[in-house]
Formats: sequence, C-alpha cells, structure tokens
Amino acid sequence: MTTNQIWDLYSKDLKTFIISKVKNPTIADDILQDTFIKIHTKMHTLKEVSKLKAWCFSVARNSVLNYWRANNKTVEIANLNASDRFYKSETAILEHTHTEQDCLQEILKTLPKKYRDPLFLSDIKGFKQQEVANQLNQTLSTTKSQIQRGRKLISQGFIDCCGFIVNKKGDLVGEIQDKEDCNICN
Repeated sequence: MTTNQIWDLYSKDLKTFIISKVKNPTIADDILQDTFIKIHTKMHTLKEVSKLKAWCFSVARNSVLNYWRANNKTVEIANLNASDRFYKSETAILEHTHTEQDCLQEILKTLPKKYRDPLFLSDIKGFKQQEVANQLNQTLSTTKSQIQRGRKLISQGFIDCCGFIVNKKGDLVGEIQDKEDCNICN
C-alpha cells in the first residue's frame, strides 16, 4: 500500500483525532504532516497490513505527544472544566454526541488527586515513574502504586459508566452508551 492510499483512507480520521488533542486546526495540520512523514518513512517496519489503521493512529498519537513535550504544554487535570478543549473532540461538540473522552472526563473528575496527579504526569505527560516520584516528593514505590491504582479506578469507571467488561485477556472491552444511558455522564 502506498502513502497516497493510506492518506486517502485515513487522513480525515487522523486529523479529527489530532484536532481533538490540540484544538488548533493549523497545529493539527502540522502534526498530520509530521505523522504522514513518519508513516511514509517507517512503513517498512509494519509487519501486518491488517494492523495498518491502528499503527497509523499510534504514529499520530506519538506525534501529538511529541508536540506537547516539545512545547512543554500541560493541561491541569484537576480543573477539567477549564480544559474541556483537551478532552473533547471537535466532532463531539454536538450535544447528542457522546464519546469515550466524555466518559473519561467524568471519570477523571471523580478520581482522587493522589491518583490523578501521578497518572497525569506518567500517562499524559510521558514522564518516567522515577521522575514522577521526584516531582511529587515521594518514593518510587508509592508512585507506582498510585499510578496502578489510578489506572484500575479508570477501568472501573468505564465499567460503572457504560457497562464495559474485562475479557479473559484482561482487556477492558465494550461500547460507549448513549449519554442518556451512561451512568456517570448523565
């Protein structure tokens, strides 16, 4: 498959995804271009063509993370109302659209600060757990426990919110319910 074919198939979805993370169409265009440069130059590393879409989104996700790191951009999870632009995609602005980001936002609002902060630094900002521990002035063991517990609470939130289940492999699976059927977002 050529880069042009991949562009035709996925560029619109990738741009929507990127805009949902940066909330600026001009920056999103730059990140999309960077994403496709990486796709073009690294396509030979893809072993299974059946995983192309997931791989493209992974490349886009990494490009977004690189943008946030390079620009030292942060979003204060503790104040989610002020940072809705980070979590809601522009395609979900319609009142009746309900996304995983909506559920995640509501779940994060209920997450205790002692789990939310280390989780944010580790999983959103991409810091190593030792760096998180240093920033929060606590032991590595405490930080690891808080991150692990925070992840479990988020998983439990999706189970409580939209009826997700944990399959035999231990993966969280399910579908986002309509907002009126969602236990946490409604």
